[in-house]
Amino acid sequence: MAAIPALEFADPKVIPLIANDVRSTFLTHKTRSLDFRLVQLRKLYWGLGSSRRWLKDNANAIEAACKLDLGKGIFESNLTELDFCATTLIYDINNLENWAKDEKAPDVPFDMKILRPKIRKDPLGTVLIIGPYNFPVNLLICPLAGAIAAGNTVVIKPSENAPNVAVVMQKVVEGYLDQSCYRVVQGAIPQSTALLEQKWDKIFYTGGASVGTIIAKKAAETLTPVVLELGGRNPAIVTKNADIRLAARRLLWGKVHNAGQVCISQNYTLIDKEVFDGFVLEMRKAMKEYYPNGTRNTEDFGRLINNRQWQRVKKMLDDSQGRILMGGDTDESDRYIEPTIIQVSSLTDSLIVEESFGPLMPLLPVSNLDEAIRVANEVHATPLAMFPFGNKTETDRCLAEIRSGGASVNDGFMHGSLPTLAFGGIGDSGHGAYRGKASFDCFSHARTIVSTPGWAEFLLAVRYPPYEGKLKMLRWMAPKPDFDREGKVNFSLVRYIVGLGATNKTGAMVRYLVVLLAAAGLRQYFGI
Repeated sequence: MAAIPALEFADPKVIPLIANDVRSTFLTHKTRSLDFRLVQLRKLYWGLGSSRRWLKDNANAIEAACKLDLGKGIFESNLTELDFCATTLIYDINNLENWAKDEKAPDVPFDMKILRPKIRKDPLGTVLIIGPYNFPVNLLICPLAGAIAAGNTVVIKPSENAPNVAVVMQKVVEGYLDQSCYRVVQGAIPQSTALLEQKWDKIFYTGGASVGTIIAKKAAETLTPVVLELGGRNPAIVTKNADIRLAARRLLWGKVHNAGQVCISQNYTLIDKEVFDGFVLEMRKAMKEYYPNGTRNTEDFGRLINNRQWQRVKKMLDDSQGRILMGGDTDESDRYIEPTIIQVSSLTDSLIVEESFGPLMPLLPVSNLDEAIRVANEVHATPLAMFPFGNKTETDRCLAEIRSGGASVNDGFMHGSLPTLAFGGIGDSGHGAYRGKASFDCFSHARTIVSTPGWAEFLLAVRYPPYEGKLKMLRWMAPKPDFDREGKVNFSLVRYIVGLGATNKTGAMVRYLVVLLAAAGLRQYFGI
């Protein structure tokens, strides 16, 4: 395989021209055709390729780039980058025609059905997608696929912190997609600043909260909607009733994957004191099983993206007042930090107050589930994810009393591993969702359309002046409440009888159907 060329940044002066070009293309309506969109998605699929079987277009280059940037082995590169994107693209391709159909408007009053209301899925226009470095293929291509499927033109900016992947992504986009519609801009702060100066119909950003805040402020100046996929101090909770071995194995996997550079992995774990020692023992066993020869010399454990991030994570570890129970080895020259378990005792510990985004696993013993829930809400009210381990009653309490963008019960971040389900944050861990149909919806405008027939003019005469004598008719047409001033539902004998005792229309229809079927059966078998 040929060497990956060096990353070249775009001249900020050309960025307005690029943005104007793709916006001009959108206004030609080129991307409105479903056939066009499907062709672009299919070509993108082949452009990425896969190391499986015969699909080799750029798979080897992507694997090599992920290894150079993040130390990712071939398995991780395929599991969370190539194969995830391939699954996403196939799913989008297979479902696009159905997603793009006009929807029949729900819950339309009977007297308004003559308007034939429907909901049309229109593309937003020209969108900007800014990708992160931790999953530099997945988290760039998946939103790009949604934007293409929805009929937009797109400018993407890969992360300059994963330069080798950025180069390969540019090769894929320029080599397989229509360049009048989809462009790549490479760069750092000057180029990002120039991009944010342009007018977009939506900005999609994945990354840290500090940059997300800058983007949101800049977008607000032009009333541009944004999707922010950020991070959070995600809690894991292990109760005394949890399967300790299972919890240890699954949470360890959640922190060693991608060397802990996963926005939805647990940032800290709250463990019932009764099972704390057993949990640590199971962690040690799992580590030995996963890495029998250690994590230093295996391609199954990655590296931090660059020295700046290595120094940040190392400082967090050095500043911690906690006690290292396992790991702790580091090497800046290799950007290596060994998976490290630390017992902490304070919510002000450096490993609790910040998101490590690395292979650090602080453990905080708690007395009971009440304390765990209180601590989780105090540390971060709206994390991106949450991982409760325990019996059903305990995990249900966690889900009910702790907010989060998503959750995996009795597991690591599996809810973020399903490419067909909506994914997103809440509060300051982000807003907006994508993946699966949510990606199509994210980049679409649900446009309500009514078509009023000419013959219906006499039915709509009540809306025209003069209004004298029409107020009574207007009030007669309005729906009537079935509840009193105290919010209690009024009992109506007539409604009860007509509805066969059901509390809603659906229930009444089901009961009528049962009665009709029963009557038909009696008539057939007994001649009634």
